[in-house]
Order: sequence, then structure tokens, then C-alpha cells
Amino acid sequence: MNADSQNLPNHVGIILDGNRRWARANGKPILEGHRAGYQNLRKITRYMFFEKGIKLVSAFVFSTENWSRTAEEVDYLMNLLLSAFKKYLKEFNEENIRVVVLGSREKLSPKIIEAIEQAEEGTKSNTAGTIALCFNYGGQLEIVDAARHLLEQKADPKTLTPEIFAQHLYHPEIPPVDLLIRTSGEQRTSGFMLWRSAYAELYFTPKHWPDFSTADVDAALDDFAKRQRRYGQ
Repeated sequence: MNADSQNLPNHVGIILDGNRRWARANGKPILEGHRAGYQNLRKITRYMFFEKGIKLVSAFVFSTENWSRTAEEVDYLMNLLLSAFKKYLKEFNEENIRVVVLGSREKLSPKIIEAIEQAEEGTKSNTAGTIALCFNYGGQLEIVDAARHLLEQKADPKTLTPEIFAQHLYHPEIPPVDLLIRTSGEQRTSGFMLWRSAYAELYFTPKHWPDFSTADVDAALDDFAKRQRRYGQ
């Protein structure tokens, strides 16, 4: 299915908000909310890839600010990513899904970094869809890191353009966000892909992420299809 012919976004970004609130509302431990959120991410991304023809889904799964949470919760989230990569790498390849991880490697354990590198290397040739996980990610930090890289290369400021700058972002091959979805009722972007979301269409829903369904995906895509993207015109 061709996303362009359906007036669908090529790149859908998702801020996965509300796992903890979902757990509290359902009388479950906080960590159970994160597990449910991860399972829902697997379901929703596959629906977007294989049923809707979306080529790229990015997800904000752990921000640089999330280190301030309890040690138990941070450890659980780290282990969740580690176990997911180990458990589902074969599945990603069977389904022809590419995985990339955007974010800083600072504070990450060697095991996590190794798992990220193995997942990226092992799926780099897959073409059915790309899941871009924003992990240990901050939108402002990404821009600072890009600027730092340019300074290290002694780039000529007179020739610097937005296009050149964008080539120094994390995974510069990832295109701009077309549709940005945030769940759980909050109406802010929290630094998610600041550079790439400059002209993203924003879609907010009160549903907590674990409750966000394929029908909700359809509603968001229908809403996007009705919008006129003006790009400053």
C-alpha cells in the first residue's frame, strides 16, 4: 500500500504517554503499565506498517529526563529494552522490519549499547517498515550534539545551511515527522524530535497509551488526511 496515494503520512511520531496513569487507573503496579505499553507499541507499529502502509514510525520511549524516576523503574525500562531486542530480533527480520535507536549513549550500560548496535546492524537491510526508538533522547540535546559535531569538524559557519545541519542529527536519514501523536491528554511535545517536527501535524488524544487502539490509529490518520499542510505559505 502506498502511503502517498492514500494521503497518509510517511513518518508518524508517537509520544507514548500514560503508561503509569493507565496502571494506576486499573489498579496495577506501575511497571505493569510499562509492559502493557511496550506490548501495545508492537501491535500498533505492525498495524501501521502492514495494514496502513506507513513506512516509518518513531516512538518516544525514554527521555533524558526519565533518569530522575526511581531506580526500580529506570532499571525495569532498561531491562525491557534489552530483553525486547534479544527476544524479538529474529521476529524483526522475519517481518522485514528495520530498527534504529535515536539518542545519547551516555549513561547507558555496555550491555544496552551492544544490544542497540546488534539490533541496528542486524536489521539494517529490512524494508517493510522502520521503527525508530527515541531512547535516552532529548530534542534539545540532539541539536546540541549536532552543533558539537559540526564544531569538532571545524565547519565553515558561512556555508552552514539547515540541510547541512540536519546531516549531523542522530540517524540523519530519518525524514521529518509528518504526524505527531501524543496520548494521555497532555498537549505538548516535550522536546520530541524538535528539528524534525517543525512542520508536523499534531494530534492529541486523552487515551492512555496502553488503551490506544488500531481504531484510534485510523481516527488519527483520517484527521491527518483532512488537513492542508501549508509549510509557511
